Amino acid sequence: MSATLPLKRVVVTGLGALTPVGNDLQSSWSNLLQGRSGAAPITRFDPSPFKTHFACEVKNFEPTDHLDRKEVRRTDRFSQYALVVSGKALADAALDLATVDTTRVGVIWASAMGGIETTEEQLQKYDAAPDNPRFSPLYIPKMLLDASSGTISMHFGLRGVNHNTVSACASSNAALIDALYHIRLGKADAIVCGGSEAAITPSSLGGFSSAQALSTRNGDPATASRPFDVERDGFVLGEGAAALILEDYEYAKRRGARIYAELVGGGSSGDAYHATAAHPEGDGALRSMLAALDDATLSPSQVDYVNPHATSTPVGDVSELKAMQRLFGEALAGVQISATKSMTGHLLGAAGAIEAVIAVLTIHTGQVPPTINTTQLDPLVPEDLQLTLGKQI
Repeated sequence: MSATLPLKRVVVTGLGALTPVGNDLQSSWSNLLQGRSGAAPITRFDPSPFKTHFACEVKNFEPTDHLDRKEVRRTDRFSQYALVVSGKALADAALDLATVDTTRVGVIWASAMGGIETTEEQLQKYDAAPDNPRFSPLYIPKMLLDASSGTISMHFGLRGVNHNTVSACASSNAALIDALYHIRLGKADAIVCGGSEAAITPSSLGGFSSAQALSTRNGDPATASRPFDVERDGFVLGEGAAALILEDYEYAKRRGARIYAELVGGGSSGDAYHATAAHPEGDGALRSMLAALDDATLSPSQVDYVNPHATSTPVGDVSELKAMQRLFGEALAGVQISATKSMTGHLLGAAGAIEAVIAVLTIHTGQVPPTINTTQLDPLVPEDLQLTLGKQI
């Protein structure tokens, strides 16, 4: 029986972001620190048939500014976002793909909704001519959830592990954990990891609206996402992408890479409770956080910053708060919390990726972005909760 090899340490060496508050990492981070909202009236289609008329769209994004026309034609918007942020993150990591073994560099990506825009476009063709529908031969390759990971792999010639993770709003969190484990076990030297979403479409807006999940604050979209506030009325649909380059620490050190942070643990769970609502006492969230701390051999007292899910829904925010109270106890008063969906909206399957990038930058710079719009805390929120309000610290 062979001896167990020591686990590899995993570090973050590159970051990329394309968000409703900025089309690159620098502008996104700057606008987050300044507390700027990305919410505005929807521009891509007429939202008037629905209860909600606004979202957090990516602004002024022209795919041909970043990709050639052939690649744009062959990809859905969510894959285009993925390509852009992956390229930015690889450049940020200064990972020279011409000099590395690309069979040891992988892609683990995430999306919850995939090519929903492409699907809607193709169904419109069917509706227009049901007796002779002209579906594009690119329809299936563009709409598949793993189109993003495959597109990244082919675009950059990355031949290591390659797959997509799907777990609704936790999809890119799952991608990060999966990438962590692959590198720890020596299965890869580096992995492009993250998530992308481009689901601001009529069917998506209509579905979430029918589920009464979205804010309907149409008169003032910028103040609609208000985590933990007594007047919160639902989340704001967002889109975008974020990428992190994860590497084996020794591999990164040998090539002289800048290291932003170390990823030391991850955890996941299911609460087996409801299709769209979290357990009211935060059972699943608590167990996943406990699993992450155990994996990292850390205690709750060693945590000083949390970027919560905090979507601004009446039920979800309370469930998450209860999970944090059960985890930290009285020590929760000493933890800085910034709910950045108040600015970006909810990026669905890409939410975990952008919030991981924000957490890494918070560690790296020592700056904590604010929670905006939360003016009157829900009575269930303890008065000593260190929710960073209004401005960065």
